[in-house]
Amino acid sequence: MGFSGHLVFARSERPLLEAPLFNSTDPGLRDDVHEWQPRPGGWQTLQLEQGIWADEYLSTLVEWTGAPACVADVSDSSVALVTGLDTNGNRWQAWLNLDYAAALLVEEPEDVDDVSLWITTPEFEEAIGHKRAELDAEVPADAKGALVWASAAGAQAAAQQPRIEELLRARETFVEELFDALLDELGFPEATHSAPQP
Repeated sequence: MGFSGHLVFARSERPLLEAPLFNSTDPGLRDDVHEWQPRPGGWQTLQLEQGIWADEYLSTLVEWTGAPACVADVSDSSVALVTGLDTNGNRWQAWLNLDYAAALLVEEPEDVDDVSLWITTPEFEEAIGHKRAELDAEVPADAKGALVWASAAGAQAAAQQPRIEELLRARETFVEELFDALLDELGFPEATHSAPQP
């Protein structure tokens, strides 16, 4: 079993766990948090276990830190939806591991009685192909959004859009590694040690 939960990336001079939103949520929250190696400049990544992150927390966190932040919603270490927000309220989103994302997002036909049988059909493969193409078509805009967000965050980006697009189309066994690589490529200072393995 891989990791399912959220990766929260933000900048603060204080530990992110001191943010009020972590005090107001589930009291057991702190037991389910792992801190990754911090990056220079106050950038921190928290790995939160499943089910303890709501969409509005991102804007609350940006408000508390006064800096752009992002969160990756991870499922079984195989796919993630990354949402970034800057201090002006501009959002961007991108999927990591597009093949898995396509399989997750494909809609089953209404006349399907048994999903386990449908996923073995050529129609299912075709539906995934169409969804994968849709997601792929969004990659350039997703990459541009990520670069604008990183720039607003003050990342010293030598980042090139084609390289970000390449990462958004890449496949990794552990999507957490892809998330870490994306932050590196967007120009955030690299952590002294790599992210923990799930």
